[in-house]
Parts: sequence; structure tokens; C-alpha cells
Amino acid sequence: MTDLEKLRVLLPHWITHNREHIAEIDRWAKLFEDSDNIQVKEALKKAISATEQVTEELQHALDLAGGPIEIHEPHGHHHGHEHTHHEHGKD
Repeated sequence: MTDLEKLRVLLPHWITHNREHIAEIDRWAKLFEDSDNIQVKEALKKAISATEQVTEELQHALDLAGGPIEIHEPHGHHHGHEHTHHEHGKD
């Protein structure tokens, strides 16, 4: 697999992952809608905007690279990229 082909596999994952982060950040920003700490909400909204810009650039790179390609792997096997997502606000 060439580096370009690998990138065409990775970019969609990064784009999806960024969108998941945007949704989570937005959920947290909404918690501060009626808060006295409006600065927190505004900082989170700026982070959302920056992440959206990054996502747009990743999409542009994917378009330039020729679009996504799928790798069909044996059942039960994945590419080894794991994330641990934490439930914020819970102990």
C-alpha cells in the first residue's frame, strides 16, 4: 500500500473523529448557556470553530488525494488505532 493509499484510509477516520469531538465540545458548551461563566462557553465555541476549520482542511486534502478508499480486513481484525473516551463529569 502506498503512502497516498494509507492517507486515503486515514483521512476519513480523522474527519469522523473530529466531528465526534465537535459534538462533544458543543454538548459541554451548552451546559454553560445559562452560566455566569460565559467565558467558558465562548472558549468552547472558538474551539468548535477551529476544529471545524481543521475538518474542512482534512476533507480538502482527502478530495485532493482522490477520495476515500476502504480496506477490507479479515473479520475481527482492525487497523489497531484505539481511542479511550472518558465520560466527563463522572467519577
